Amino acid sequence: MSDQSPKIYLLPNLMTAGNLFCGFAATLKIVQGALLQGSDAEAAAALFHTAIWYILGACIFDLLDGRLARLGGQDSAFGREFDSLADIVSFGLAPALMVYRIVLVDFPRAGWVVAFVYLLCGGLRLARFNCIAAAGQKGGSDKNFRGFPIPAAAGVIASLTLFMLWWLGERDHDIGRWKWVLPPLMLFLSFMMFSGFSYPSFKGLGWKTTRSAPRFLIIAVVLIFTVMNYEWMPAVLFLSYLLYGFIRPWLSKAWQREIEEEAESENGEHGEPEPVENAR
Repeated sequence: MSDQSPKIYLLPNLMTAGNLFCGFAATLKIVQGALLQGSDAEAAAALFHTAIWYILGACIFDLLDGRLARLGGQDSAFGREFDSLADIVSFGLAPALMVYRIVLVDFPRAGWVVAFVYLLCGGLRLARFNCIAAAGQKGGSDKNFRGFPIPAAAGVIASLTLFMLWWLGERDHDIGRWKWVLPPLMLFLSFMMFSGFSYPSFKGLGWKTTRSAPRFLIIAVVLIFTVMNYEWMPAVLFLSYLLYGFIRPWLSKAWQREIEEEAESENGEHGEPEPVENAR
């Protein structure tokens, strides 16, 4: 009798566990903030602010788990399913609940619909991704995402909310009427997640990727600049990635390669598919 136990690779799935923890912590902070909204608005805003950082932290864990999975060179159905379960919490439930509590709570019926549509499209996007990945395991790996990735969608919501809190709510912890940007944004991201737009996955960028000194310097400067301007720079990066999907079809292949910095792995050079475990 063959062993039917799934393979569980330690490091990638530890990163996925970190992703899930951040999603759980973000959800917990949002619930705690909701309980304080009526009595202590400043404390509630601080809790929502902490939840935003947990969602952005989940994005980092999600990026790391796919890199570590490819570094190990093994495909794992367990890792793919575990990653989707973590993603639906961190990038589906937590952002939907946050926007509902910040904006949509005054309109319960419509608010429930908007928040659920985002959560539903995120779940459908993850299910579609898993089906495509399972069907294409022996046919090579795709370097493009079909539809806007759900971690990036959550990153857009979290980083834009962080920017509005920093730019507008520094004194009164209230983003005012600008909060009404979030519901239509959620509906737009819901459409984009399940759309046919193509986005680069950057799967070719790994630990062994080489770059010239000028390009390395540019990347280092962007990273340092992002850390120094954490209040608004993440929103610029996530929104740029979102808009890139619209202009990408109009760019030449040479421009796409130049912008996306896709690097072939050693397996890719030999025409073999690059295994992917947890990439989203």
